[in-house]
Parts: sequence; structure tokens; C-alpha cells
Amino acid sequence: MGTEPEAGPVSDPTTAPYDPAPGDDLDLILAQRRAGRQEIVDVDAARIQLVVFAIGDHYFALPGAQVAEILPLAPIFPVPGCPPAVEGVMDVRGNICAVLRLGDLLGAAHDPLTRHTAILLGRVGDEESGLRVDRVADVTPVILESLLAPPDNLPERLQGLVTGVCQRPEGLVLALDMARIFQAWRDGRL
Repeated sequence: MGTEPEAGPVSDPTTAPYDPAPGDDLDLILAQRRAGRQEIVDVDAARIQLVVFAIGDHYFALPGAQVAEILPLAPIFPVPGCPPAVEGVMDVRGNICAVLRLGDLLGAAHDPLTRHTAILLGRVGDEESGLRVDRVADVTPVILESLLAPPDNLPERLQGLVTGVCQRPEGLVLALDMARIFQAWRDGRL
């Protein structure tokens, strides 16, 4: 009678750790899920759509509900006698719209004009204005709870305009409120 070879440990394919090949992102994700290390996402969390944009090296965001359109840079016609932050006016499908250099209002230096320069057509109630930004980085939903309260050490010009702060891949983003910007402009604070 022959002896059977001694059996080694039996591995169950459903519980054995999987070692994905280097650079195989899909296999890595699947392996993490099999191991139970998946992130839990709360789908019921309140979210806000943010338009993230840059002015120089600074990142800001506005609620998507306050940005009617993102327009490419178009001809802007200067209007003599306007405050320095008013770049001029532009034609938006037959309507004349004032264009403000948002960086001038916020105390952030603009980069030179490029093909990435954009105009955010801001609308709050019956007020509408174009806001020149250096580039739009993203339009993304953000969980409201992930927005932190504005820090106490904000520059005076930004106090009252910033509604929250969040960390994004681009860096620190200051969330603004268009109604507050328009009100500060009307009050002469900007």
C-alpha cells in the first residue's frame, strides 16, 4: 500500500490574500475590496456643486448655483471712468455684461491672459456680472460637512466673503459667496 503525500495547507481562493501585479490598478482596487479595506461613502450626505478656479497661485470656489455660465475669454471693451476692478463690458448673446477682475476684488494678482482665462457669469437674484478668472480647475460636488469654517487669520479683504475652506488636489480652496461679493462691491468695501 502506498503512502499518500502529506497535504500542505489548503488555501481558500475567497480568503487568500491576492498579490496584484505592480501597476495593475484595477487588480489593486479589487484586492483591497476583497480584503475589506474599502472606503465607506455616505450617499445621503448633503452636497454642494462648486466651481473651483485659480487666480494666480490661489484657488477659490463659488457655488455652482451662483455661476450661470463659464465663458471663454471674449473681447472686453473698456469703459472710461469705471473703478480699476471693472475691466469693461462684454456682449453675452446680445446682453451687455460688466466684467470684473475678481483678483483685484480679492487681493490676488492675476496671471497674464492665456487661452485658459475664463469669465464666470455670476448671477444672484436679478444681479449679473462677469468675473474674470485665470483658469477654471474643476466643477465638482463637495460634501458640505467637508467644508471647514473660514480661518480667523484671513486677510481683511476676504473676511465675510469666504464661507468655507476645503483641501483639494490643487491645494487649499477658499469657498466664496457671490451674493456677499456683490454686496461688498455695492457697499464700496472692495
